[in-house]
Amino acid sequence: MTIEIGNESAVSIDETVLLRLTEHNLAELNVSADADVAILLVDEGAMEALHVQWMDEPGPTDVLSFPMDELRPGTDDNPTPAGLLGDIVLCPQVAETQAVAAKHSTMDELILLTTHGLLHLLGFDHAEPDDEREMFALQKELIVSFAAAERRRHRA
Repeated sequence: MTIEIGNESAVSIDETVLLRLTEHNLAELNVSADADVAILLVDEGAMEALHVQWMDEPGPTDVLSFPMDELRPGTDDNPTPAGLLGDIVLCPQVAETQAVAAKHSTMDELILLTTHGLLHLLGFDHAEPDDEREMFALQKELIVSFAAAERRRHRA
């Protein structure tokens, strides 16, 4: 599995947390160890340009996902085949603003947004109420599972 993380933003982020998160989530979703994903952190100006170009909406957003091979989550018996999942683009400045409103850390917000973006790469959406319930429940389950794994990691 190749997980590339690039930080082109002016915000210092612990990229190793995002790497561990993505590895954890892909394993939990039974995605092949040969699947590739890229995470890019950009400033508000770059995110706004992408948001306008791809969503035709003004202003910067928190996360955009660009799926490539239309891979879906696998099962224990049938993991997702190798392929290119796609790209997740995050804007730490927007995440920071949202974190303040949610009363948690910017890293907690980036964990949420990275998980959200990864689920979009795997075909999840939240346009319809049933789809939203499914996606957000899985998102929460993955974040809670990752937090537990991080606690175990720090105790070891």
